[in-house]
Amino acid sequence: MLAVTTWASKQVPLWKIPYETWTHPWWIATLFDAYWGFLTFYCWVVYKETSVLARALWLVAILLLGNIAMAVYALIQLFRVPANGSIETVLLRRKRA
Repeated sequence: MLAVTTWASKQVPLWKIPYETWTHPWWIATLFDAYWGFLTFYCWVVYKETSVLARALWLVAILLLGNIAMAVYALIQLFRVPANGSIETVLLRRKRA
């Protein structure tokens, strides 16, 4: 994702996308689809994170970076799981000590 995003940015900066593209119905539908997916994933982040600051920072990261930020968040959660951990350890909120 980082490679293709970097490549695309070097080909055409985001602010130079033609107006016809920005107003095309399929462009709009794709953006809505992506951002609803981002917000759905963010619901899990809100559940997992107990800090308001962490929730806010992850929201900004997900809205700006999309799947890149979501992958980073998921990988962080996976690396926190012990070797004998279960899927519940990944998906559910950690118990406070």
